[in-house]
Order: sequence, then structure tokens, then C-alpha cells
Amino acid sequence: MSGRGQALVDALGLELPPGALELRLDEPMSRHTTLRLGGPADVWARPADPAALAALLAACHRIGAPWLCVGGGSNLLVRDGGIRGVVVNLGRMTDVRRSEVDDLVVEVQSGATTGKLLLAATRWELGGLEFLGGVPGSVGGGLIMNAGTYLGEFTKVVTEVRSLRRDGGLVTRTHAACGFRYRASDLPANEVAFAATLRLWPRPRAEIEAEVAGLRQRRKEREPAGVDNNGSTFKNPPGEFAGRLIEAAGLKGLRIGAAVVSPVHANWLVIERGADRPQPRASDLLALIDQVREAVRAAHGVTLELEVKVVGESGE
Repeated sequence: MSGRGQALVDALGLELPPGALELRLDEPMSRHTTLRLGGPADVWARPADPAALAALLAACHRIGAPWLCVGGGSNLLVRDGGIRGVVVNLGRMTDVRRSEVDDLVVEVQSGATTGKLLLAATRWELGGLEFLGGVPGSVGGGLIMNAGTYLGEFTKVVTEVRSLRRDGGLVTRTHAACGFRYRASDLPANEVAFAATLRLWPRPRAEIEAEVAGLRQRRKEREPAGVDNNGSTFKNPPGEFAGRLIEAAGLKGLRIGAAVVSPVHANWLVIERGADRPQPRASDLLALIDQVREAVRAAHGVTLELEVKVVGESGE
């Protein structure tokens, strides 16, 4: 125990109703990412509702404490030294509701999983979210990076996003103000997008389920299984596929420690675990990312851009 977490909680001085805010000290981030890598966060905080979230952000703002909001951890690489300050997670804010005034409108909180949102839309026979059959993680993370597949992206369905500023103030953005683009948006990193409004369209449940099943089968056939991963590591360059460039550079199977360029899909840089494998470290995966990027630049003259978000401090 470092003691940083307790000192930070004391300084925040939060007085909230019982159950409004879950706090953990020195929480290993390896528990909260699909790569199962990363050192501890000083404080791990999970508010139960927007009011508790606003109070937490306002307290951090008052004392100048750094904070970072993370979702399901499916697109996150945390360095071995962990994260200083407060890590905010919306895993208790998971409501998915159909509008009472418009049957085609869905209100969703950012902590809901993409699977929960897709299941609800399917049950209501609302189309437009079929692409979520291939997108892991939380709705919040999907909004920030405009997550999607060949079936679509969040930009197709989002009409409004509600965020809280660093001081706890509310900001509402229309679709145009969100600035959605390929695997990115203009939703600011110094705000927490906690809810969104989606407009969908009628579609028979059988059609939705068939398309989602086809997407999942396609991914199952083309993507690695049984290894810790973040999905695609690099964004596809315009008119190209990152996986093709990596494979053409002869990098499939390249390994640094437990980090490997998957022999199944070259744009998946994965972690292999086992008694005969080295202890997994974020630093090894980061070194592999750098080596792949440099090799692709040398072979093709293309600089690959990370799709994965890298946060935290080195363990050195």
C-alpha cells in the first residue's frame, strides 16, 4: 500500500449518501482491462449516479487532483507503474431506457455494456445497433472513440451526448458538436460523457439477430481466441489495412516477452500467458508496438496510429 490513495481520499473530503460512491485504494488496473495488465490506481471510484459523479469531479477540481475516466477496459493499455490520482469508472451507471414519448429513441448511460444495449434494442425490435455485436466494452468508451465495425459506428445513431465538466457542470452536445469520425470524436478528455440519446429504427428481431450472428461468426473465424487482447491495436490507414501492412512486413509471430503479434491476425498484438511464458508486462507490449510501427514505416513508408489508448506511469 502506497498511502497515496488514502491521503487523496482524505483531501477530497467527500460527504455523500451511503452507497453513492464506491472507493477502492491502490486498485490494480490489471483487474479492469481486457489485457489484464497495468499497475495500481491510487483511487478507483465508481459513482452510482450523475449527482455523485458531479460531486466527485468537483472535489477533484477543488484540490487539483488528476482524474481519468475509464470504461470496460477493452481499448486501454495501462503502464506498469499504474495511474496517479483518481480513476473514475461508470460501471454502476448502466441504465438503458426506451423513451416514453418516442418509441424509436433510447436513453443509455455510459456504464452500460455494449452487449446490454444491443440486447435491449433487439428485444424492442429496434435496428441500428447491429454493429455492437462486434464491439466489446462500455457505451462510454464506444462514444469517445466512435467504435464500430463494417456494419456501422456510433455516429449512425447518436443524437445527443451529455457530459460533466471538471467542475461538475453539465454540458449537452448535439450529434454535430460531438465531431464523430473514424475511431475518434471531439468529446473532450477533460469531461465525462455519462449518457447519450440514440435514435434507432424499426426492424424485426429475427433480422437483427441474423445480422449480429453473421458478424460474430465472421469475427470468430478471423480473430485470435484464448489470449488477452485489446482487439485491433492500430487504426487502419486511409485505403489500407493495418493488419495487411504488418503481415507483409513479416511480423506475424514477433514476440517480446509475453507480448506477441498474433499469427492469426497481425493487427492484434496479444498477451500469451502460461507456466512456460514470461511474466506479462505492459512495457513488453509497448516495446512490441514500437517495433511493429518502426518496421511498417521502414517497409511501407506508413506510420501506424494507435487505436489503443495508453495511460499511466512506467514501472521503472
